[in-house]
Amino acid sequence: MAWTVLIASGVLEAVWATALGMSQGFRRPGPTLVFLVTSTLSMAGLSYAMTSLPTGSAYAVWVGIGTVLTVAVAAVRGQEKLTPLRGVLLAGLIGCVIGLKAVS
Repeated sequence: MAWTVLIASGVLEAVWATALGMSQGFRRPGPTLVFLVTSTLSMAGLSYAMTSLPTGSAYAVWVGIGTVLTVAVAAVRGQEKLTPLRGVLLAGLIGCVIGLKAVS
């Protein structure tokens, strides 16, 4: 259960990071509201997961999922260029997240 919550929290991290960028410094109310709600839920899920998972591993997995998904969303939206090298590095990050789950 903790891993499921942690993964969902990582997905929410990507949502709030994207919304934060779209809020234009908290000047746009819609993205600002999405940021506030999803960041709260993401942190709550991370906190819950840390009650039964090692803190370092849980945090690394949470950040890794959020990072990869945030870059993917930005690439799909045309805000960032996904070069082959960036793809390899992101794949490596995914591999590290999977590895941390495997050894935890």
